[in-house]
Amino acid sequence: MGTAVGERLTRLIEHAAEKRLPLVVVSASGGARMQEGIFSLLQMAKVAAALARLRARRVPFLSVLTDPTTGGVAASLAFVGDVNLAEPGALIGFAGPRVIEQTIDQKLPEGFQRAEFLLEHGMIDLIVPRVELRATLGRLLDLLVGTAVLPKSGRPRKSR
Repeated sequence: MGTAVGERLTRLIEHAAEKRLPLVVVSASGGARMQEGIFSLLQMAKVAAALARLRARRVPFLSVLTDPTTGGVAASLAFVGDVNLAEPGALIGFAGPRVIEQTIDQKLPEGFQRAEFLLEHGMIDLIVPRVELRATLGRLLDLLVGTAVLPKSGRPRKSR
């Protein structure tokens, strides 16, 4: 997450907190943009602080993790939703499997850092195929804020 993305995301979170609007963020990241060095790393803390303020206002945050969601985005944003969803088979984690294996000098379990493994170990709440994502988010938002956002069919309602 570079500085521009970190700033825009922080502003989005602050807007959701101010207006008390539920927040849905879809993450896809290979990690921090190391070309920006410390400025990129600071975005993790900035976004995490904004999310803490959102939580303090009791505004729901739904996090959708896609393939891949790794690095600082996973650490500061993707895993801290009130509900964390992932697409099937998504690679999710802080460091890549090869880096972890080299660091601990051990072979990782089969499927480590895949959505199914993380669901099994309590790191995410649901695995949802993209075709079902809209309807699932609508039902979750309805449960969390008490107003129907989408009908069960997943199609938007017509304005009256």
